[in-house]
Amino acid sequence: MEAIGHALALAGSMTWEILWALILGFLLSAVVQAVVRKSTIVRLMGDDRPRTLAVASLLGAASSSCSYAAVALARSLFRKGANFVAAMAFEIGSTNLVVELGIIMALLLGWQFTVAEFAGGPLMIVLVALLFRLFVRQRLLGQAREQAERGLAGSMEGHAAMDMSVQGEGSFWRRLFSKDGLTSVSHVFVMEWAAILRDLVIGLLIAGAIGAWVPESFWRAFFFTDHPVVSALWGPIVGPVVAILSFVCSIGNVPLAAVLWNGGISFGGVVAFIFADLLILPILNIYRKYYGVRMTLVLLGVFYAAMVGAGYLVELIFGVAGLIPGERSATVMAEGISWNYTTWLNIAFLLVAAVLMVRFVRTGGVGMLKMMNGAADSHHH
Repeated sequence: MEAIGHALALAGSMTWEILWALILGFLLSAVVQAVVRKSTIVRLMGDDRPRTLAVASLLGAASSSCSYAAVALARSLFRKGANFVAAMAFEIGSTNLVVELGIIMALLLGWQFTVAEFAGGPLMIVLVALLFRLFVRQRLLGQAREQAERGLAGSMEGHAAMDMSVQGEGSFWRRLFSKDGLTSVSHVFVMEWAAILRDLVIGLLIAGAIGAWVPESFWRAFFFTDHPVVSALWGPIVGPVVAILSFVCSIGNVPLAAVLWNGGISFGGVVAFIFADLLILPILNIYRKYYGVRMTLVLLGVFYAAMVGAGYLVELIFGVAGLIPGERSATVMAEGISWNYTTWLNIAFLLVAAVLMVRFVRTGGVGMLKMMNGAADSHHH
């Protein structure tokens, strides 16, 4: 029982450490989603030129950070006419370049990891685009489109299909601060929380359990920590494999990344591990339904190679620049809660979240919540 208590205490302290950052991140994400229309997104993603891929990844960064919702939304954009590679760039941006991920990585791991994530994400997108150009034929893309058009259900379909942006004209600020703007922000905010909550809780519990129960000596041996060159080569290869087997996606894998970093995985290995939330087993099964078995295997191979490549490039660039932290002191082992800035920020942001929750309930949000995992019919706000 004591071991379970220790694991839960670690999970609880990590939750408390990142709570205000999660609320802030989802609030910023909700603000952007409330004013950017999905029809605009499709229009900007018609080909795979470098500029289009850059725009697609930025639009992804401004959308849902739930991996399941990102995957569902990428397919819905593809079905509406977006280029496949642009849809994949959108998907990568949506899960790996979002504000909330950056804030939580800075809190748990350190600012260097946030910078590495935002540098590695574009590198991964470039590698994915290059690999698609080299190895993926139009015939396979045609088959993937045919499969996508069948509309088989995956996960978070309803959430991906909803366009909760503010309708009507006016400037960004005017739409945001209108009555509809506040309603829209509250709806997106609560739906985002509902979408990632399961993975976040599982991720924190797994991280707490591993942090409490797996001895550091195991990780040091597994990641070849005493052999720096072997460790740097091994980290990006094994990082995504650990992620695929851990089943945790979205922001839920950051606490586990903190445990792995303290355990001895290389800097590039952490980056590759974080990227691999798009390859966890449940999501591979969704790709199979969306695009067929052959395209799923292509996505597995291309994404994995791009993650490993991005991990190596980040390790190299940050190593040369002297930006890899010397200490392995990610926030995992701080049990208990004390009166510090984290507590005050948590209280302030919990009040903001409460205001948005009340607005959500009063404006018919509960009905939308029930449709979230439903079929992707045309849900409009």
